Amino acid sequence: MLAGLYQPPRLGEDAVVDESFRRVGSLAEVPEGELRSFDLPGLRVAIAHVENELFAFSDECTHEGCSLAEGALGAQEDSVVCPCHESEFDLGTGEPLSGPAVDPVPVYAVRVADAWIEVGPPMDGGR
Repeated sequence: MLAGLYQPPRLGEDAVVDESFRRVGSLAEVPEGELRSFDLPGLRVAIAHVENELFAFSDECTHEGCSLAEGALGAQEDSVVCPCHESEFDLGTGEPLSGPAVDPVPVYAVRVADAWIEVGPPMDGGR
């Protein structure tokens, strides 16, 4: 191949970034103090942007499956409140803080690389 003619393939927005992280969207898509959801193969993940920190967790409430991204941040902005029955979950651990949900939501590793949000594998025991 001649030098200068080769162009590497472009990565799509849902491209695998490395073996364990997947790009979900740009940092600009999740403004400070807000929640957004993103679809990954076999998973819908919610991202919360709080005080310059990102939290990634399953977008499905463990009580009846409602979208947590359609809910609201808790009063201290360290939790998310389900819009259906007001179950509240800790953003860092996924543990329920108030019911009716009794099971935690899975939380995921999350990072920012070149202004892109990347979600990794589930985290055991929160942050």
